[in-house]
Amino acid sequence: MLRTAGIHHITAFVNNAQQNVDFHAGVLGLRLVKKTINFDAPDVYHLYFGNENGSPGTIITFFPQDNARTGEIGGGQVSITVYAIPKGSMEFWMNRLDAFEIRHETTSRFGERFLRFSDPSGLLIELVEREEGTPSAWSFNGVPVEHAIKGFGGAVLSSVSSENTMLVLERVLGLLRIGEDDGLVRFQGFGDIGHIIDVNAENASWGNPGAGTVHHIAWRARDYEEHEKWRELLVQIGFQPTQVIDRQYFNAIYFREPGGILFEIATDPPGFARDEAEDELGTHLMLPEWYEPQRDLIEQGLPKIEVREVEGI
Repeated sequence: MLRTAGIHHITAFVNNAQQNVDFHAGVLGLRLVKKTINFDAPDVYHLYFGNENGSPGTIITFFPQDNARTGEIGGGQVSITVYAIPKGSMEFWMNRLDAFEIRHETTSRFGERFLRFSDPSGLLIELVEREEGTPSAWSFNGVPVEHAIKGFGGAVLSSVSSENTMLVLERVLGLLRIGEDDGLVRFQGFGDIGHIIDVNAENASWGNPGAGTVHHIAWRARDYEEHEKWRELLVQIGFQPTQVIDRQYFNAIYFREPGGILFEIATDPPGFARDEAEDELGTHLMLPEWYEPQRDLIEQGLPKIEVREVEGI
C-alpha cells in the first residue's frame, strides 16, 4: 500500500508581498528559499519559505496580491497551519509575538498545547512543541536556531464531508487514525515532520477562498516512480487527477477530495537548489525557461520585495 510521510507543502493566498516577506521571514524566522511567479498568472509572485534548504515538510508557499479579496476560513480548506518548534521554545515565541504586538492565544487538543495567532492577511497559524523533526539550521532577525521553527507540525483540515475525507486520508494516503478528541479526529503519517493531521468529525460549512485562506495542501511522494503510482491509484478509484505537472522544484498531481479540499501529491526531488546555489536560495527571481523571453516585462510588473530585519509589522 502506498503511504505518504506527511505534508510536502501548503500554499495560501495573501495580500501585500513585502508584508508577507516581513512576517514569515522577519517575524517567524523562516528562510525565503525561492522567489518565482505563479506559472498560471505570471503577474503574481509565488514565494516559498522553509528551513535552510526548503526541505519537504517545511515549505509554505504564497500567492501575494495587493487588494485581494479577503477569504473566509471554513469547509473545503486547511483551516489551521501548524508549525513544530523545539521543546522548551513556547515561552520564547509568546514573548516574541508580544514584542511584535501580535495577538495570540493558547489552546489544547490531544494533550498538546498550541500557540495560535494570525498572519497579516488572516491566515490561522499555530505553534506546537514537538520532539520529532530535524532542527532548523536557519537563524534570522532574532530567532536563534535553538528556538527556530523546524517545519510543519501538521494541519487542521476542515471538511464538508468529514467521513469521506477521513477515508481518503486513511485508505488512499495511508495515514493511520490514532485518536479522537473534542470533535477532531487525528491521523498520522510515517514521517517525523508535517505528519500529524486533525480533521473535524462533523461536517463543516463551506469557506470562501481569498486572502488569508489556504489554496491547497500537498502530500509527499518519495520519488518520481512512486509519484506515478499515486496517479495510477487515483485514476483507478475515480478521482480524476491532473496529469503530472512539472513545477520545477517538484512534480505535482492535483485532485479535489470529497470534502472539498484541493489535494496535491508532490515529489521530494529535485528540490530548490536545482537552479540556485544553496547559499543564494531566494535571492534571485527564478523563471521557468518558457517565461525567460518575457523576463523584463514580468519584472516590471512585480512589486519590489526584500528580506529584511523588521521591528514591527
